[in-house]
Amino acid sequence: MSMTIQSSVSALQAFSNQMSVSSNNVANALSDEFKAGRAYNVEAKSGQVQTSISQTQTSAPLVEDPLKNDGSLKELSNTNIAEEMVVQIPARNGFEANAKMIQAYDETTGTLLDTIG
Repeated sequence: MSMTIQSSVSALQAFSNQMSVSSNNVANALSDEFKAGRAYNVEAKSGQVQTSISQTQTSAPLVEDPLKNDGSLKELSNTNIAEEMVVQIPARNGFEANAKMIQAYDETTGTLLDTIG
């Protein structure tokens, strides 16, 4: 497998990881005290793409807990749905671009083998 294809395969995995983290944030947007995660894709020394995942520590709004009558507060999720949509668009586009790269490589290799064989 060529270095370009290996890079594209690692990028597919990295963009998939990025989308998974963002999807988890959206799924837990209404969960009390949930801290959103963030996935960052970086290039490794070998030309591969790696994902670094961290949890955001920003504070979320505090609201009065409706299940308690003592006026206590609870923290909501710090997930911002608009921000998650902004993260998901380039992740989707990056995934599609690398998938097309692998598809083009496969088609070119198939054509070459048909010509030789």
